[in-house]
Amino acid sequence: MALCLNFAYGSNMLTARLRQRVPSARPLGVGVLRAHELNWHKVANDGSGKCDIVTAADSSRLVYGVVYEIPLAEKHRLDRAEGLGFGYEEQTKTVDLAGQRIDVQAYVAARIDPDILPYSWYRALVVAGAMEHNLPSAYIDGLRRVPVIQDPDQKRHAEHMSIAGEA
Repeated sequence: MALCLNFAYGSNMLTARLRQRVPSARPLGVGVLRAHELNWHKVANDGSGKCDIVTAADSSRLVYGVVYEIPLAEKHRLDRAEGLGFGYEEQTKTVDLAGQRIDVQAYVAARIDPDILPYSWYRALVVAGAMEHNLPSAYIDGLRRVPVIQDPDQKRHAEHMSIAGEA
């Protein structure tokens, strides 16, 4: 079976979230993307901000994420969910995974707004994924401090908070 490696650094770090999109996705471990930083400025169709990775001026900056193995036959499902060609473009990045440098595919924002904020449920999904995969506590604390707005769609809020394991 042909596979691709995906670097999930936002809500897709949470295995339950990613498996809603790609049921056969398998986490391989925590990946570290060097000389990059995490921003929450990707403009989403729902009017909120989503995560993005950008090259950092400071080469000591890191983005943690989860490397998933995804069957190529299912990858189109993730591409559609991520808005490939509309909201995100795909790039090859090199991450550290278990002491090895490997090439992975990552979604990078095509449309950004530095003033946009994520919904609280989106941040909850990102934090839950970071906790599930035991990312460093200082990194998780930084995720928790990201300012949020409330989703006016209470049903969507409740559904996503349920996935994140929060009521």
